[in-house]
Amino acid sequence: MASKKFGIDEIIRWEELSQYGRENLLKEKGSIYLGRLLLVAAIIFVFVLFLPWRQTIPGRGTVTALRPQDRPQTIQNQIGGRIERWAVKEGQEVRKGDTILVISETSQSYFDPELPLRLEEQLTAKRSSEDAAIQKMRATEAQIDALGAGLRYQLEAAQNKVSQAENLVKIDSADLIATETMYSTSVSRLERYEQGYKDGLFSLTDIETRRLNLQNDRAKVVSAENKLTNSRQSLTNAVIELDNIRAKYNESLAKAQSDFGSALSTKATAQGDIAKLRNEITNIDIRRGLYVLRAPQDGFIVKTFKAGIGENIKEGESVATLQPKTPLLAAEIYVHAMDVPLILKESDTRLQFEGWPSVQFSGWPSVAVGTFAGTVTVIDKVSSTNGQYRLLIRPADPLPQGDEPWPEQLRLGSGVYGRVILNAVPLWYEIWRQLNGFPPSLEREPKDETAK
Repeated sequence: MASKKFGIDEIIRWEELSQYGRENLLKEKGSIYLGRLLLVAAIIFVFVLFLPWRQTIPGRGTVTALRPQDRPQTIQNQIGGRIERWAVKEGQEVRKGDTILVISETSQSYFDPELPLRLEEQLTAKRSSEDAAIQKMRATEAQIDALGAGLRYQLEAAQNKVSQAENLVKIDSADLIATETMYSTSVSRLERYEQGYKDGLFSLTDIETRRLNLQNDRAKVVSAENKLTNSRQSLTNAVIELDNIRAKYNESLAKAQSDFGSALSTKATAQGDIAKLRNEITNIDIRRGLYVLRAPQDGFIVKTFKAGIGENIKEGESVATLQPKTPLLAAEIYVHAMDVPLILKESDTRLQFEGWPSVQFSGWPSVAVGTFAGTVTVIDKVSSTNGQYRLLIRPADPLPQGDEPWPEQLRLGSGVYGRVILNAVPLWYEIWRQLNGFPPSLEREPKDETAK
């Protein structure tokens, strides 16, 4: 029994020793395997660090329309009125010119259904007033012409009288001079005769005859002076009559011109009233055409802002939102100001749209799944309110091989995440750049050819 027990104890001890050896052996083998695994991992890690990594600039935003006319717009009525009938419902597709809303008039100035006819009657009356003013202007012009013709004849007659009076003055002046000369001669002769009478050469009768002749010559001189004075007065009267004719003509001409100006003013007033009435008639025709609010372009009624029948709406008030049918879609994303100098127009991008499953690898865009190719179309010149810069991205044209076009189900306002693709660098450099917060690097400064 003792030998048998001893044998069992030895066996147990031997088994314990063997199990301990096996554990040590396994630990040694595990250390060897772990060392080899870490070595392989290190080699792989070093290899991966030298793999090319594509630098990208991330940005988030929404889907929008590139053209302003493709973006959602509010439909506004140009005049105030009362809602009579809705011709659409929310979500309905409409074509350009389709009726959206019918309103009725609420302004008292336009209640009269015969208002255009009334305005036409006023227009006819104003046109008659204009014709009368034109006739008066023509009559006044004829009167002015007649005054001018009469003035010419009267002026010619008065001018002839003045010329005649001037000639008489000249004649009478010459007669006076001749008479005075004869009187001077008679005085000289009388003096000689008186001297000769003293000397006994002439008789008393001769002296008396000479004295009588001298008195006659003196009377002729006085008569010639009076005649010249009368001629000069006649000349003065002729000149006064000529001036009087001119003054009367100017007075009549001024009156005629005043009548012409009054007629011209009446004509201008009538023409202004006619233009105003025509404008009112045209405005009424246009206003009555605005009782029906129509779709400005093809699209879908997204939402209406007014409800029911009989509700009043103001001038310029929005009644519905219209989404154009075929907008030119673009992705609107925002990037940091530090990255904007590295982005150029026509830069390639990869986009992820909300609602489309995708897997994107930042550094290897070629292996991304569910992303779509795009091209930078617009880079804002100024920052937005959030301090970032906006990019507008359109689908790439032509599409890269193997890529699909943007989904047709995209809707404006849905979210989008994009990456602008830059140059390729080693992975170790990208890790170092990210840890230090440096911007992506370029081989040379980018030049925007489209900005020239």
